[in-house]
Amino acid sequence: MDSAVARDRALDAAEELFYARGVQSVGMDELRGASGVSLKRLYQLFPTKEQLVAACLARRDERWHGRLAAHLAEQRDPTERILAVFDWLEGWFGEDGFRGCAWINAHGELGATSALVAEQVRAHKEAFRRRLASLVEDAGLPAALAGPLFLLAEGAMVTAGITGSTQPAAEARAAARALMAAAGRGELSRPSPTP
Repeated sequence: MDSAVARDRALDAAEELFYARGVQSVGMDELRGASGVSLKRLYQLFPTKEQLVAACLARRDERWHGRLAAHLAEQRDPTERILAVFDWLEGWFGEDGFRGCAWINAHGELGATSALVAEQVRAHKEAFRRRLASLVEDAGLPAALAGPLFLLAEGAMVTAGITGSTQPAAEARAAARALMAAAGRGELSRPSPTP
């Protein structure tokens, strides 16, 4: 088995098991069995479990952003494109096996002890925030709207992961619509920093 095939098999197995059960509960021996890649080869490809987790998150990041971008490309109206983010989240939350946001889950398990994992999580979340900021700009709305929209989406992810419901996406979408209307009327201002 060449390195590319072994790497893909290892990542496929790790991503599935880590997402379903959590990183800490999955051992390298179990990954060997699930992937068909020998332990020796696993450790050649990923000398530490931390590197394997980071690689899983990086690969998942590409797919996640690609799927979101494809969904948004279907919407022509710039204002509706913002709301389409929440529609996409609702579809994601309804997928079989949804267990919350993989980056939030990984950060909860390893963020305090793994700089590499924390860096992957921050990069993913920052890219999502930038996407929302770009959508807000394209719609001609105040830049200050991007932060609250980001928080609505992130809160929906956490709540959906806990409740197993798609409802948080619909609720966040309704709140986003209200915020966008307020912003359009000039009623949205950037919160002042706390002393």
